[in-house]
Amino acid sequence: MSQKKRNKRPGPSQVEPMEVDEEYSLSQTPSSSQLQRNVQRRPQSQMEAKVNELVRFLLVKDQKKIPIKRADILKHVIKDYKDVCPELLKRANQTLQQAFGMELVEIDPKSHSYILVSKLPQLERESSKEDEDSPKMGLLTVILSLIFMKGNVIKESAVWEVLRRLRVDPGEKHKVFGDVKKLVTEEFVRQKYLEYNRLPHTEPPESEFRWGPRATKETSKKQILQFVAKIQSKDPTFWTSQYNEAETEANAAGRH
Repeated sequence: MSQKKRNKRPGPSQVEPMEVDEEYSLSQTPSSSQLQRNVQRRPQSQMEAKVNELVRFLLVKDQKKIPIKRADILKHVIKDYKDVCPELLKRANQTLQQAFGMELVEIDPKSHSYILVSKLPQLERESSKEDEDSPKMGLLTVILSLIFMKGNVIKESAVWEVLRRLRVDPGEKHKVFGDVKKLVTEEFVRQKYLEYNRLPHTEPPESEFRWGPRATKETSKKQILQFVAKIQSKDPTFWTSQYNEAETEANAAGRH
């Protein structure tokens, strides 16, 4: 993804990954053991709902490209969940990284202000609204990763299953993406990032996704594998088949 606008923000050397165990209120931050007890006392359904709310809040705030203040996070989202705030932020950050390729980092320790920074492999955008499109590009990168890691083709139902686990339900209207199914099966297809084909002789009807020609031009299997490895905290060589395929493609491209 082009970084023309994002480069106006502090560079990687100027920001630190957000610490999830720092003080989030005027009271003393609970110890790790106390935090665990607090989490266990909360119904997991409530924790999941609060994480979903926090992720949506951060994505919407990020669209304005204004630093997100901790006070606003506490006031508008965390509210009565301050005793489990570090855990909520940790889970929200995991979702942001896994679903959107973004990370919440602190840029001003004094005012406790944060921004979302992209961790995505390069996908050049012709649109002048690059920053506004970054969550969409994050979602696209996740789908491209799924396709590559599954042997360069994946059934539509498998994509929806993974997105649901990442709190992006194609059956519901998303606050950031709107109609998720339309975005994936129509917009990304129209932009030639994805190919979406009906599988013959399937009942009920099934379809599959492959990389489109634009994805092939704007990124590479090596970049996508590096992205997956970073998210999974593993070396790219862990996936032998994909690593060999990515290296073969990279070597072939280098000869041209």
